[in-house]
Amino acid sequence: MQNSQPVRCGTIAIIGRPNVGKSTLLNKILGEKLSITSAKPQTTRQQIIGIKTRENIQWIYIDTPGLHQQTRRRLSREMVRDAMSALTKVDVIGFVVEAGRWTSEDEAILERLKRQAQPVVLILNKVDKIKDKTRLLPFLAACSEKMAFLAIIPLSAQKGDNVVELEKTVAERLPIADFSYPADQFTNHSQGFLVAEFIREKLIRALHKEIPYQLTVVIEQFEEQAKLIKINAVILAERPGQKAIIIGKKGALLKKIGTDARLDIQRCFGKKIYLNLWVKVKAESSKEH
Repeated sequence: MQNSQPVRCGTIAIIGRPNVGKSTLLNKILGEKLSITSAKPQTTRQQIIGIKTRENIQWIYIDTPGLHQQTRRRLSREMVRDAMSALTKVDVIGFVVEAGRWTSEDEAILERLKRQAQPVVLILNKVDKIKDKTRLLPFLAACSEKMAFLAIIPLSAQKGDNVVELEKTVAERLPIADFSYPADQFTNHSQGFLVAEFIREKLIRALHKEIPYQLTVVIEQFEEQAKLIKINAVILAERPGQKAIIIGKKGALLKKIGTDARLDIQRCFGKKIYLNLWVKVKAESSKEH
């Protein structure tokens, strides 16, 4: 891109059902670990803002919670509402589906998108998992008939294949506008938010199905020094039984969670990290305050 070209800046919502790779895609685009990932659905609880600036273009990506049809749990309903609200003010929508697989949940999201005015890019993720690429051709043809998409882009968020093509396609539809954020900023979230998310990711990966979604991570201290950051974080559990599971036998699980989170935090901030992790039951915590 040449400097004579206009400055463009706009927002892009990344939406799709759970586990199609939305957060992995955002991290690959940014070249930074911002949005946490796991194989379990509903890992992303709220909108995550990722900012990328190159020369005269600033992309502001919104990674949304996975849209799904089973919304019995209050938290799930709130996350779906949060995801849909992201569509109202964006410039472009990136609809992520799994290449070669179209589900009823994908169809339900498509019906909602047909009511939106913004252009929609259909992103076929995980193409690297399809060994016989000729299988993609009929799938591409079927997708093209579902809606007048701005573009249909097969890619691999994991490997980065064709991600640049997606960015170019989106950039062409962003409005001519001044940058909303400084060029070196990659998110609008606080450092404490990022730390809590890194810890939550390790909890989701380490624990079985239900427990992680009932946990809250609170950052009680974030003290940044020249070469070191001291962090005190508390994991709030719902019940004493959960607390025991998180700590693990002789504290082994909590130690592993802390070690894994510390490595991610260190990579993000580029400094040595001193991380103290505690586990409390929410009722106990409320009595202390």
